[in-house]
Amino acid sequence: MSQNLVIVESPSKSKTIEKYLGKDYKVVSSKGHIRDLATSGPLGLGVDIEHGFKPNYVAIKGKGNIIKELKKDVKNSDMVYLASDPDREGEAIAWHLKDALGIKDDQYKRILFHEITHDKILDAIKHPTVIDDNLVKSQETRRILDRIIGFRLSKLLQSKIGAKSAGRVQSVALKLIVDREREINAFNPEEYWTITAIFPDYEAVLFKYKTEDIELKSEEEANQVLNHLSDTYIVESIETKEKAKKSKFPFITSTLQQEASTKLGFPAKKTMSIAQKLYEGIDLENETVGLITYMRTDSTRLSDDFVTPARKYIEEVYGKEYVGYVKQSKKKENVQDAHEAIRPTSVLRSPDKVKPYLKPDEFKLYALIYKRTLASLMADAKVNQTTIVFDNNDYKFKTTGQVLLFEGYLKIYKDYESSEDKILPKINEKQECVTTNVSSEQHFTKPPARYTEAKLIKELEELGIGRPSTYAKIIDTIKERNYVEMEDKKFKPTEMGIETTDKLQEFFSDLINVEYTRDMEEDLDKVAEGKEVWNELLEKFYQLFEPRVKNAFSDMEKKAPEETGEICPECGSPLVVRNGRYGEFVACSNYPTCKYIKKEQPEEVVVMDCPLCDGKIVEKKTRKGKIFYGCNHYPKCKFASWDRPVPGKCPECGNYLVEKNGKIKCSSCSYEEAKGSMSNSVGETKTYDK
Repeated sequence: MSQNLVIVESPSKSKTIEKYLGKDYKVVSSKGHIRDLATSGPLGLGVDIEHGFKPNYVAIKGKGNIIKELKKDVKNSDMVYLASDPDREGEAIAWHLKDALGIKDDQYKRILFHEITHDKILDAIKHPTVIDDNLVKSQETRRILDRIIGFRLSKLLQSKIGAKSAGRVQSVALKLIVDREREINAFNPEEYWTITAIFPDYEAVLFKYKTEDIELKSEEEANQVLNHLSDTYIVESIETKEKAKKSKFPFITSTLQQEASTKLGFPAKKTMSIAQKLYEGIDLENETVGLITYMRTDSTRLSDDFVTPARKYIEEVYGKEYVGYVKQSKKKENVQDAHEAIRPTSVLRSPDKVKPYLKPDEFKLYALIYKRTLASLMADAKVNQTTIVFDNNDYKFKTTGQVLLFEGYLKIYKDYESSEDKILPKINEKQECVTTNVSSEQHFTKPPARYTEAKLIKELEELGIGRPSTYAKIIDTIKERNYVEMEDKKFKPTEMGIETTDKLQEFFSDLINVEYTRDMEEDLDKVAEGKEVWNELLEKFYQLFEPRVKNAFSDMEKKAPEETGEICPECGSPLVVRNGRYGEFVACSNYPTCKYIKKEQPEEVVVMDCPLCDGKIVEKKTRKGKIFYGCNHYPKCKFASWDRPVPGKCPECGNYLVEKNGKIKCSSCSYEEAKGSMSNSVGETKTYDK
C-alpha cells in the first residue's frame, strides 16, 4: 500500500493535519530546522569564502535521531509533501529536508498551510508547488551574513571590551536606544506658560494674539497677558465639521506585536508564542482547529474567502450600515508577502464562542486579532467636531468638542480605541461669556521618550530594518546580553550597551547604521525576486567588511579588566573580573603566567539548627546536581539526609524529623505526624495532611 508522507515543522499541529488528511497520509514533524552552518573551517564560519561562499551544513545538535527517523519515513513513502511554514525560513527548512533526506525531484511536493483548518489543508494538498530556490537563497544569504557579522564582531568585542555579542540588526537596534538616551541627556528643557479660561462646562486655552500664534516663555509674560484680560469673552467663531474616523488595517506581524504591547502589556516574545499556538491549533468541543492564519506576514491583504462571509456577518449582526469597504494598502508587497494579514480562520468563531477552550492570555490575543480584522471591514465612525474661538481684547482662546454621530467600526473595537463625547453647551456667535476663573500654569518642554517595545518595533519597521519575524528575537537578545535594562517598561542602555555601540561606531560606522542595514534588506529582497545573485552580494559585502574587522583587531584599544581589590593567593598580583563562556568570574591579572581562578562559594540555604551539634543544616548539591542536606561543620559533623529535615524530635524514638512527600515523618522509625501545623526554622508555618 502506498503512503504519502507530510513533514511539518511543529509536532503540535501534525496530529490535527493527519486527522484532516485521513489514513492515506502520515504526518510527522521536523521540529523546526534540522541543519545549520558548521562552526568549522576558516574563522569558524562554516562558509568557504574562497569558493563562492559555499556553506557547510551540519545536523543541529540533538536532531540526529529525528533525521534518522525521517529518512525511514521517506524510504517507506511514494510521495513526500514538504509543509514547513509559508515564509522564507520555512522555504529554507523545506530545502534542507529535501537535501538532507535525499528526496528526489519527482518524489516531493511543496505545500503551504496558511491556516490549519480542514478545508484549507485539503485545498493545499490539491494545489502543490515546488521549492522556490530564490527564497531559499535569500534566506541562506541572510544566514551567512548574520554568521559572518555575528562571529567576527562578537569575537572582536569579547576580546577587546568583554561584550558578549554583536549582530547585523541587533547592533543597529541597540544604537537606536543609545542614540535616544544621548538625546535625552543632552536635552535642555525650556520654560513655557499656558493660560486657560475656565467656564462651568468647558475650558478655553489661549493660542493667539490677534492673528499670530502666541508663546509665553516666562511668568512675567504670562502676568502681562492676565493684566490685559477682561472678564468677558466674546464668541468670535463657531465651526462644526463632520469627520470620519477610519479603522486601521488588519494586523501584520509588527503591528500585532505593537498593539499587544500597548493594549495587553504583552512582550513581543510572548505575543508570538501565543500567536503560534493559535495558528497551530486549539482543541474545541468537536474539533482541533487553527484559530488564526499564519502570524508571520508583512501583508494587510484579506482573501475573498474571508471577506465575503465577514461582510455578510457584519450585516446580519450589526446592520447593513456597519458594512465598510476593503482597505487597499499603498505599501509595495514583495515576494514574501504572498500570504494574508493575520486574521481569524472563521468569522463565525467569535471570541465568546471559543473562550471556554482558551487560556486567559490566549483569549485576550485572539479577541484582539478577531476584533481588529472585523473592524477593518466595517464602516467609518462619524463625529461632529466643533471648534469655538473666543476673543478677549485681541487675545484668542479656543475650545473643541466632539459628538459621536455613528459608531461604525467602534461598535466592535471600542475596547481598544475610544472616541469619547465632549459635548459643548449651546453657544451663539457674538455671545458674551463671563468668567473670572483664569489660570496660568508653568510647564517645561520634555525630552524625547525612551523606546518601549512597541515604539522600538514601530521604529525598526518604519526604517526598514530587519523583518517582523525577527523583532522579538532582537529585543530578547539585547536584554539577555545586558545591553539594556527596562525602566518603567522602557529601554535604558547599560554602560556595556553604550560602550559596545561606541566601539562599533568607531570602527564600523558605515556598516552598522540604519541606511546600510535597510539597503541590505532591500538587496535580500532582490535575491528573493531573482534580481540579485546571492554570492555576488556576499562578495561585495565581505570586501568592505573584513578589512575593517582586521583593522579593529589591530587598533581597537583593549579594556583593562576591573580589579576586585583582592590579591591573588598564589602570586600576589591583583585579582580582576573577567568574562567567560558562562559569565563573569574572578581570576589573576597575571594570566597566563598565573592561572589562579577564584572559586565562588555558593550562598548557603540554612534549613535549621543541626540536631547533632551546634552547626546549621544547609542545602547542598552532589556533583550531578542532586540536592541533599548536611551540616556546615562537615567533616567534624557527619549529619546528612536526602529528605529535608524539620525542627523537632520524634516523640517515639527521639530522632530528628524530615519532610517527605508533603508529610512529617521520623528519619528512623515509622512515626508519621498527624494532620496539624508546625513552624520551621525561619518562622514559616506549614500544614501537613496525614
